Amino acid sequence: MSLEVVNPVHGKLPITKPLKGVAGKTGLWRTERPVVDNGKCTRCFTCETYCPVNVIRVEPETGVSIDLDYCKGCGVCAEVCPVKAISMVPETG
Repeated sequence: MSLEVVNPVHGKLPITKPLKGVAGKTGLWRTERPVVDNGKCTRCFTCETYCPVNVIRVEPETGVSIDLDYCKGCGVCAEVCPVKAISMVPETG
């Protein structure tokens, strides 16, 4: 018996990361938001890898950026950061 890939995309399996913005701007109901101390950040990409909504980007030169329009404030990034460069703060306003 052989396995067959159904509906391959350009000969590759589909990526399982969610697409940003598929459900609209979803950061409006957030009660906490992540704040990054780029001085402490080691650019390890752990936060980007574990973000369940794919809104974190790590650039070697500039550090971490988070798209708060779509961030749900789950805190996974702060929890997995090995150097604790990300903290969760209460949403204001």
